[in-house]
Amino acid sequence: MSSKQLFTIRIAAIVALGGFLLGFDASVISGVVKFIEPEFQLTKIQLGWAVSSITLTAAFGMIIAGPMSDKYGRRKLLKYASILFTISAIGSALAGTFFWLIIFRMIGGLAVGAALIIAPMYIAEVAPPEKRGQLVSFNQLNIVIGISIAFFTNYLILKWGSSDASWAENIGLGKWNWRWMLGLEALPAILYYLGLLIVPRSPRWLMTKGKTEEAIKVMKKIVSDEEAEIQIKDVARSISEDQNKEKSKLGDLFKKSMKKVIIIGLIVGIFQQIVGINAVLFYAPMIFEQTGIGTDASFVQAALVGLTNLGFTIVAMLTIDKFGRKPLLIIGMIGIAICLFLLSYGFNEATYVLSQEALANLPSEINRDQIASLVGKVFETDLDFKAAIVSALGEESAAIHEATLVTASAKMNTLLILVGIIGFVGAYAMSIGPVMWVLFSELFPNRIRGIAISFVGLINLGIAFLVQLLFPWELSIFGNAKTFLIFGIFAVLGFIIMWFKVPETKGKSLEELEELLVK
Repeated sequence: MSSKQLFTIRIAAIVALGGFLLGFDASVISGVVKFIEPEFQLTKIQLGWAVSSITLTAAFGMIIAGPMSDKYGRRKLLKYASILFTISAIGSALAGTFFWLIIFRMIGGLAVGAALIIAPMYIAEVAPPEKRGQLVSFNQLNIVIGISIAFFTNYLILKWGSSDASWAENIGLGKWNWRWMLGLEALPAILYYLGLLIVPRSPRWLMTKGKTEEAIKVMKKIVSDEEAEIQIKDVARSISEDQNKEKSKLGDLFKKSMKKVIIIGLIVGIFQQIVGINAVLFYAPMIFEQTGIGTDASFVQAALVGLTNLGFTIVAMLTIDKFGRKPLLIIGMIGIAICLFLLSYGFNEATYVLSQEALANLPSEINRDQIASLVGKVFETDLDFKAAIVSALGEESAAIHEATLVTASAKMNTLLILVGIIGFVGAYAMSIGPVMWVLFSELFPNRIRGIAISFVGLINLGIAFLVQLLFPWELSIFGNAKTFLIFGIFAVLGFIIMWFKVPETKGKSLEELEELLVK
């Protein structure tokens, strides 16, 4: 491997750390919700807000980051994002009230939105054409790695916090477990900032600012001197042509000629989130606790979900150009629907019985006299059992001890639930998860691609926000079985619509696709 290739890979890897922070920041909350709900006495909507608030500001961050990066540069915006990630991590860990926790989580959301679009943008601008797809996919891979590492570190903090190790007790790993989970992100965020100090400014951005000599120096570190001169001339010509064109506007998206591609983009963008992936990823330990396996095991299985997500994302990267976009979408949506119905069936078959043995093993802070009337009674649904807990303990005490009592009483096929969740995440990760972004980059004409991707991406994040916000409320109103049934119905609907509406884009040039889809 040449020194130029190593240089390109090194700077792409550093910039892609923004994707890692994005994935980590978004999913670390999965281990936190169990602890902040009783500590801050949260309602189900407030709990959902703790998870989803980051997505709301990510949408805003995505909108403002693009124009700001055009003005100030890709590298500078990524530095700002790394600072915001650090502030968010430390502030969230030290938050004394729910209000300040939300404020610092939302600050992190701004960084998430910026990293979401600027990191791949920078990599695309420095990568040689023949390596662009592979290097840009670095960022998506890092997002999934960040999600997996967040699951794993949450488990380790919980495990070490409950051990007898003196060092863990000295730093309050058990007492302040959720604060350590959130604060840990500061370390990679600081490393990201330091790494960006050795990353050059984007040569294409430099050209837009008239800094041709610096752009040539950077380009010559990536490709041969001759190729650098050719690419710089091409960039200069492209900039000159763009200056003579009328800038694209949001209203252009709603022209009749754009109707087909916008509808396709919205279909894929909406169904990528409405099947409930972020509900599973961001509430994984809470879902597994509903099966009765206990807190430690639920965090282990959540880590397994992260590894599944990572493995099947790699599968998608290796097969998307071989098999095509639509086959992966169709196979994936079928798998998603089957697994969601499997989860609905598994939870529907569950019963909840608090035995004398389970009663004796409950933590001492739970008043056994108050719940003695529940012993031996068989409850057919989680909703009935939770209602009985509220009746016995009162709303405030029930909110604190509900997870413990459900874990002690649930009787269900835990293997079936695990298979359903792992299968769902795997089917999603090898299909609509990564395929959506590939389709977004191919569907829209060159002249309007940036604004079109921002528009459908904003809708995608809006749906993600609603799914994350409402999931705890859905569980409390509809129960586990009906909630996953609703997601499964959405998956079937998505499969049918995609079968008829989404075209295959594999092997076609962007110009061919524009001629085919834009009428």
